[in-house]
Amino acid sequence: MTHLAPERADRLRHPGPGGRYIATVAFDDDLRLAHVLADAVERTTMSRFLAEDLVVEAKPDLTLVSDADRAAEELIRGQLARTRPRDAVVGEEEGTTGRGPRRWVIDPIDGTHNFVRGVPVWATLIGLLDEYDTPVLGLVAAPALQRRWWAAVGSGAWTGRSLTSARRLTVSRVQHISDASISYSSLSGWRALGRRQRFLDLLDACWRTRAYGDFWSYMMVAEGAVDIACEPELALYDMAALVPIVTEAGGRFTSLDGTDGPHGGNALATNGRLHDDVLAYIGTGEPDRDSAES
Repeated sequence: MTHLAPERADRLRHPGPGGRYIATVAFDDDLRLAHVLADAVERTTMSRFLAEDLVVEAKPDLTLVSDADRAAEELIRGQLARTRPRDAVVGEEEGTTGRGPRRWVIDPIDGTHNFVRGVPVWATLIGLLDEYDTPVLGLVAAPALQRRWWAAVGSGAWTGRSLTSARRLTVSRVQHISDASISYSSLSGWRALGRRQRFLDLLDACWRTRAYGDFWSYMMVAEGAVDIACEPELALYDMAALVPIVTEAGGRFTSLDGTDGPHGGNALATNGRLHDDVLAYIGTGEPDRDSAES
């Protein structure tokens, strides 16, 4: 981690949640490490993508896990243990290890169902939470799409193949839901949340609807190709890496109750201009009538 002289840190501070300030260049070394991790994992995951001997199992929650998921997470944990031994690690497959104030949050393969079916829309998510549980760094690597996105607090959001070959990301300027493009994963989960009809009403109100799904929806928000992305049920490891990329691109990322960040169990990401209007459709409040009666 880069250490700044006090006067240097003062000049480079960035406002964070609750009026707190974060030194904007403090995560340069961590970001370089995230790229190194992504490079290493890419070799593992791509060697197993479309492999005829891929081993796939159903977890207790009926989601799938492959030998590639487990190998990728083990690789990341091993490298972090060597390079960041004081940090904790949170992963989808092995839970939390370590007790450091900072936490690396990883999803070795986001989109495992796509991975096992041969659909190239899957990615490794690498996020970093600071001692205040604020997402300060995120990297999303989708090697089958030959795409990568990343951001650190105060440094902007970027896409490209490396730190030295990248394009800066900016969200769209769309201001009305009737002109907006929305991306989502599926309808599953919206009824259980009591929001299925509200979500359908939102889809009807938008100009364009597509189900790109998983991480890709949120990266498209950051790129300005999509204006709204939302899901009713997500874990921390699904979201931690996405938050800095969306927010550093100028967007907003909250739970459905409007709380900033990845800790609410669900997600809404927009270009910021549309956020409050979208929350009015699907934010927490009175449940759908059909959900209440069912």
